[in-house]
Amino acid sequence: MVVLGHFDQPSGYGVNRPRGSASWLFTWTTAGVGRLRQGDARTSAGAGSLVVLAPGVPHGYGVQPGARHWRFWWAHCQARPSWAAWLRPYDTGHGMYVVTSVPAGVRGRVGAAFRRMHADARWTGSGAPPAQSPPDEASPDGQIAVAHGSAARELALCALEEIVLLTAAGARPTEPPPGLDERIRHAQELIDADPGAPHTVRSLAQSVSLSPSRFAHLFSSQLGRSPMRALREARLRHAARLLEGTGLPVERVAAASGFVSPFHFNRLFRARYGEPPGAYRATRGRGPG
Repeated sequence: MVVLGHFDQPSGYGVNRPRGSASWLFTWTTAGVGRLRQGDARTSAGAGSLVVLAPGVPHGYGVQPGARHWRFWWAHCQARPSWAAWLRPYDTGHGMYVVTSVPAGVRGRVGAAFRRMHADARWTGSGAPPAQSPPDEASPDGQIAVAHGSAARELALCALEEIVLLTAAGARPTEPPPGLDERIRHAQELIDADPGAPHTVRSLAQSVSLSPSRFAHLFSSQLGRSPMRALREARLRHAARLLEGTGLPVERVAAASGFVSPFHFNRLFRARYGEPPGAYRATRGRGPG
């Protein structure tokens, strides 16, 4: 099942599960401060923090001592395998994943996804899904939704998948090197955002209003690698994520990552990761077969 709700709990609230839970627990804090423990891992959760607890590990959570309240969304479900790769960088040990520093611009969309998830979980499968609950500040406290039907469950999980992706991708942005030219920073962002696009030195230079020669010189001198090398590295990282999180055939992974020749892709991937794409997926993949 998928079960979720929105709570605003006062000081003194706490839950203790000595055997943990049979499902994954996702919490998204909108106000106040909560504290969570999972095995020997501990964390505090303020507004804009996503904390995920894996099943089968003793855990507990409640209002942080000294805080007046803790307002948060929560959801119990079986996590989709593809989420593991997104959460892995935020693993604090003992099955706890803590995603902090979610940008303010992302938080509104995360809240909207939780409200949509709450509505979709209550859908019977006929007619239109129920209306979404109002924004977090006005959400009725304690309303719990249980997704019984298969369509309601899948819709709710799709909303939760959006939440995981938005928070995991938006948190902890990489700080640009001091003194990095704004045009070079923007070009690197274009590469990272869509490495599979048909970027060239000329197209990247045009996007930042530089001549190709000037752009290539600035890029190489400031980042220590040529634009095409940076693009190749971004494409290989993108391919590795697809191998970890999806069941796409290797040829489709190569094409989606911007490699025209599967043979060329296999050679570059093996040189970068020490094993061919198929072996990499077998040892690190989390996607469906």
